[in-house]
Amino acid sequence: MEECVMESGSPTETNTELNFNMEDEKMQLHEHRASAAVSVGVAAEGGDRQTTAGVCYCGKERNLNVIELLCATCSRWIHETCISYQLGKGKLLPFITNYIFVCKNCSATGLESFRKSQATISQMCQCAIANMQQAAFREGRTQIQFNKDKEIIPYIEQFWEAMTTMPRRLTQSWYSTVQRSLVKDINTLFVYEEHVELGAMYGLFHQDLRLIKPNYEVMSKTGALRLTEDGYIQATLAKNNRQKRKFPGTDAGPTGKKGRPSSDITANVKLPPHGYPLEHPFNKDGYRYILAEPDPHAPFRQEFDESSDWAGKPIPGWLYRTLVPHSVLLALHDRAPQLKISEDRLAVTGERGYSQVRATHSVNRGCWYYEITIEEMPEGAATRVGWGREYGNLQAPLGYDKFGYSWRSRKGTKFTESHGKHYSEAYGEGDTLGLLIDLPELPAMDYLPNTFKDRPLVKFKSHLYYEDKDKITETLKNLHILQSSRIEFFKNGQSQGVAFEDIYMGSYYPAISIHKSATVSVNFGPAFKYPEVLAERKAKGMNDRVEELITEQCLADTLYLTENDGRLRLDNMSL
Repeated sequence: MEECVMESGSPTETNTELNFNMEDEKMQLHEHRASAAVSVGVAAEGGDRQTTAGVCYCGKERNLNVIELLCATCSRWIHETCISYQLGKGKLLPFITNYIFVCKNCSATGLESFRKSQATISQMCQCAIANMQQAAFREGRTQIQFNKDKEIIPYIEQFWEAMTTMPRRLTQSWYSTVQRSLVKDINTLFVYEEHVELGAMYGLFHQDLRLIKPNYEVMSKTGALRLTEDGYIQATLAKNNRQKRKFPGTDAGPTGKKGRPSSDITANVKLPPHGYPLEHPFNKDGYRYILAEPDPHAPFRQEFDESSDWAGKPIPGWLYRTLVPHSVLLALHDRAPQLKISEDRLAVTGERGYSQVRATHSVNRGCWYYEITIEEMPEGAATRVGWGREYGNLQAPLGYDKFGYSWRSRKGTKFTESHGKHYSEAYGEGDTLGLLIDLPELPAMDYLPNTFKDRPLVKFKSHLYYEDKDKITETLKNLHILQSSRIEFFKNGQSQGVAFEDIYMGSYYPAISIHKSATVSVNFGPAFKYPEVLAERKAKGMNDRVEELITEQCLADTLYLTENDGRLRLDNMSL
């Protein structure tokens, strides 16, 4: 960002040896002192005089005792307290000029836009002197000059992070840069006087603090802003003015502890046509991974996206939301890794011993139906199909534990908790199986899905996932029977009878487990091979679950944000 911040022309070079006429300079200082009290006093009143630039949303005029931002488009000064954008406590100071701001009246989105860039040392000196001058006036003093070593440098050190995005210097070598900057801009930004007792004293060339503002005209020439018919709009900041942020699709840079991203990911997740990353973490080792996307409704979403302060820091989970698939398919992540899923994610082939895959969508109430066709069943292969819950063991057959209910191809046996009972005749290659679950709705039950917004986000191959620890022990202790619930299986359109009754309440996924190299395809609707089952059992195809789940997830996310309103703040997070 350009250093020039006043209405005056570009700074001119001044002899670094202070080779100028001291008598003329003292005459200028005398004139500055004579008008300083009037200039500072008028500026400090803030609300007592209207500027030609216009007033804030609130209708009140300028107040130099608070932070104000100048809109790049309409040139109105907006008070910090009137901005819906959370600037962050201690992140700004009055009289900074290294920023670009667009007010909500000029923004195409109706939201304020703000970016702070790296300040030059001259800008930091100007900001320090202006704030100390204004503070002196509030205290009833008229001080317009300040000592470099005793006042200006200590002030910059105290408020470094509020002035610039540049990392704090670890050595004192920048002290000499302050000296050079002050001398270079004498008669353009600063004035100088040598006192016998006080030493070298520096003040502002223009005493009217209302004139301190970003020079948007210069920024437009450097590319930081671009001019349209509607006025200035924000463009990218000048090269090297802020730390580059990483977005999905780029995987450069290290990751932090537990794979947390070393920089922000704020763009929409770019997914392949089938709707899920090809490289992804699997649900295993006691952890589940839920693909996340940016939540545009989260508070301070825009502030987070435009801030460089979060580079390399864990991202607050509430800024994201669970990505709900737009079609029911076999899950790529919620399966045993050895299972081979077809490109369209509607068929699966096994390998070696029993292992399991679940669908992307679950149901927790109502009557639901889907179909499976046995495409290949080599000798020695077998399948167990049915319904399973999220904690079912993926490296075991469906029905191995309390989280699944299955129907086996061999001898037609039904299984749950590893207990097999005769149920029907066997089924095999070419058969189409119907799988129905009926879960009566309870009036007092909360059926909304988990938001996971309080879970940590981890990065894997340019995508973000919620990391959720399994709660198997806790879940097993809280299993309750759902009265009148049932699971029924169909073979080629013919009911084989009710297989299970009064099953445990919870959310159930269509689930398939395969032994050796059998291949099965799934049909989640709406074009079922035996659609009459839906009418006879008043059931819905699993395809109808898509819109339901999107609505429920949206409602759950909204409730979370509403219930935590006021507590979800970026300045409450540890940076």
